[in-house]
Amino acid sequence: MRVFLVIILFLNVYWVSAQKDTKRITITFDNVTIEEALHQIEAITSFRFYYVRAWLDDVPLISGTYTDVLVTTIVEQLLKRSILNYYVLTEKEIVLTRNTIIYDKLPDHFFNRSKEVVKDSTIAINPLFYLGNETSKKKIIIKTYRIGKEVKKDRKEYYTLTGYVKYLRTGKPISNVALIVKGKNIGAETNAKGFYSIELPVGLNYIETSSLGVEDSRQRVIIYNDGQLDLYLSESLEALEEVLIKTNADKNVKEVTTGTEEIDVEESKNIPLVLGERDVLKVATTLPGITTSGEGASGYNVRGGKADQNLTLLDDGVIYNPQHFFGIFSALNPFAVGSVNIYKGSIPAEYGGRLSSVFNLKTKNGNTEKFSGEASIGPVTGNIAIEIPVIKNKSSLMIGGRGTYSDWILKSLDEEKLKNSKASFYDLIAKYHYKINDDNNIQATGYYSSDVFSVTSDSLFNYSNRLLSLKWNHRFNDKNSGSLLLTNSKYNFGIKYEGKSNNDFELGYDINETELKLKMNYLYSSKYKFNYGFSSKLYEVHPGSIKPKGAKSITESLAIPKERALESAVFVEGKFDISKKLSFNLGIRYSLYAVLGESEQRIYDNPKSESTIKETLSFDTNEVVKTYQSPEIRASGRYLLASDLSIKAGYNNSFQYIHTLTNNTTASPTDIWKVSDINIKPQQASLYSLGVFKNLKDDIYELSIEGYYKKIKNILDYKVGSQLLLNKTVETEVLQGLGKAYGVEFLIKKNKGKLNGWLGYTYSRSFTKLDSKFSEERVNGGDYFPSNFDKPHDISLVANYKFTKRFSFSTNFVYQTGRPVTFPVGSYILQREKYVLYSDRNEFRIPDYYRLDIGFNIEGNHKKKKKAHSFWSISVYNVLGRNNPFSVFFVTEEGEIKAYQSSVFSIPIPTITYNFKF
Repeated sequence: MRVFLVIILFLNVYWVSAQKDTKRITITFDNVTIEEALHQIEAITSFRFYYVRAWLDDVPLISGTYTDVLVTTIVEQLLKRSILNYYVLTEKEIVLTRNTIIYDKLPDHFFNRSKEVVKDSTIAINPLFYLGNETSKKKIIIKTYRIGKEVKKDRKEYYTLTGYVKYLRTGKPISNVALIVKGKNIGAETNAKGFYSIELPVGLNYIETSSLGVEDSRQRVIIYNDGQLDLYLSESLEALEEVLIKTNADKNVKEVTTGTEEIDVEESKNIPLVLGERDVLKVATTLPGITTSGEGASGYNVRGGKADQNLTLLDDGVIYNPQHFFGIFSALNPFAVGSVNIYKGSIPAEYGGRLSSVFNLKTKNGNTEKFSGEASIGPVTGNIAIEIPVIKNKSSLMIGGRGTYSDWILKSLDEEKLKNSKASFYDLIAKYHYKINDDNNIQATGYYSSDVFSVTSDSLFNYSNRLLSLKWNHRFNDKNSGSLLLTNSKYNFGIKYEGKSNNDFELGYDINETELKLKMNYLYSSKYKFNYGFSSKLYEVHPGSIKPKGAKSITESLAIPKERALESAVFVEGKFDISKKLSFNLGIRYSLYAVLGESEQRIYDNPKSESTIKETLSFDTNEVVKTYQSPEIRASGRYLLASDLSIKAGYNNSFQYIHTLTNNTTASPTDIWKVSDINIKPQQASLYSLGVFKNLKDDIYELSIEGYYKKIKNILDYKVGSQLLLNKTVETEVLQGLGKAYGVEFLIKKNKGKLNGWLGYTYSRSFTKLDSKFSEERVNGGDYFPSNFDKPHDISLVANYKFTKRFSFSTNFVYQTGRPVTFPVGSYILQREKYVLYSDRNEFRIPDYYRLDIGFNIEGNHKKKKKAHSFWSISVYNVLGRNNPFSVFFVTEEGEIKAYQSSVFSIPIPTITYNFKF
């Protein structure tokens, strides 16, 4: 009897599979649910559908018209956007299935197949199995997840599963969670945003998760196609004697790009800096390849580049001057900054417009659960940042403020002329973050900083930064995501002069830029990832204006015409894992720059001077004056010689279309920006780099040595005695030439243990060549000469020793070769007048610079239920009292030339700072 029933069932299935759906219907669906659509088909046909009601909840609403179409074709279209399949059971019955396909035909040679995975596209590779939940011996609840929809065509052996791992209670992402596929030697790890991507064999997989501070979990995943699975894990409440967090410990070895640095914002609090100020940008100067022209100098010099060749971004918006008070203090609230990444070698293709580096700073997202904050009180400044939940677990507002409340620094200086000086500054920041859903979030950032200072009794200087940033992040599907960005940045400075004569004046300058940027990310597979997009930036520069101050002033009003330019680019970049050892990061950026009218451009006979103007060209508003365009290649590669040893190489070429004009030896807040035009060409640079990276003793130590060589064209410099500010023909005062820089950077870093920190050494050279057939456009005979910031030797030691969990001692030592300077070497008499004879430009050097800082840090007790957690920092800046010269200058007194040096901090500066979190 049993055999008879099996034969009958087999014949029935065979008969049904042999039938073809010949029923054609005409039907229209108008924004209906899938269930309503199935009922409509049942109403006009003899078909009946069988399904589980809960399966239909996630199917989108349906609209469309079908004319004379097979019923099975209509059903296939209705289920196309769902994870449901169907099977024609009889000529009047259709069964819906979830994920899987019901097969009524076995492949050829099925009963003779080997134990290898069958690649036949007509049958499921793995059998179906028990689908209930179960509990392991460790009482870990195992849940079952079905991913994707099984298809008959284009079947693969492996499919990609992506998603985010988050805390169950807060919804915040969890980084560095290990995901291991049990018994299959497959694994992945979440990144800083909690995202993971893993390739799984089709069918049944057990995925186990593990991370410090998070409860272990196990998931049963049945995968039929590419799909997404977000995991929500609970925190582990197990009490430990000591918690050691290991974050990207081998990143320096395994990442593909060269010349990248990441600063731990939280750890920067232990580094003693001037007046106890926590400053992530000052910490950057302790890393190899990054330096300044001197103590109190604005801007940074990266791998032999000028200060204007660095792009500083805060939430993707440009900050032109990220420093207060001549570079002594940072203009960024340390409690508002969440991450700092520096690209000094392989600059990502999405960034352009600068030659040397990108400082990419991101602010924190506010706490979406409870009111919290952080603040500090020091002898000069007070800082605060508060985080306010707006919609719980959805949106938050972070607000930060910082400012000075004392001018005692200048009043305490020995220089009598400076005792009446003034210096004050403040900065404000606010960020709103809103998570719309798992696929969409928006963020808005506003920033403003202001400085006012007077180093003489008759002049008052001021400068300010303003930034607005709007960003929308969207995830289209498991493989595609993107962001749309709109930013606006403005920088301006002014001078108010009130002297004893009647030539009082007010001077102003500003630059404004607006950028629109679209960036897309495509995850082709775990081995191949791409990002691409475009950006467009509008520059508006007011080169300067001056007007009389007061009714009695004889100063004449003058305004230099506005300059406008448009810089656009398209970019594409990909990461390619050729093998486990060999990986490449390849990108190209194509930039197009156009100078726009309204404008007047002068055409010169050489050499350029007001007397050699041939003609003046006039351009109307928005008329294109001049264009420049070029591809920019970004390429780097990494080869793993061992799991903890790699070699990397990189090439980077870039263009810079705006420049600072300065005849100071160091960067200054009153330097002006100038766009490229007919007479001033864009700067361009090519950088070659090669390095070896090694980790020791389970990533406790990091060792690296990296060399680079840079070539620069059209580098901008100035003529002797040039007048750059308020000059209508400023192009006659500048020179463009060649530059080159090379160096070797060595870093040893200890990440764990009671003693941690790093030692960095850089040997580097930077040269400029200004040559011309005209003597007035030639410097140092047309030979290469050291740039203003050429410092061959640079040593930095940062160390922190933890006596206990609450008490630690830190130190910071810096040594640098003195920067180049031009000295008077004699005098001569011409037409009965005595003149000073100067050496070749930058032929000599000021004395070497070295400084030792020490600090003692005291943390409050670590009781969890305290209203506030405190942190005391007691530090001494320049503990050796070294009188490091900032600059050397010369004056003629009674017919004699006398040399003087100026210093910023020539005595030890003790500081006590109180920090607290709440």
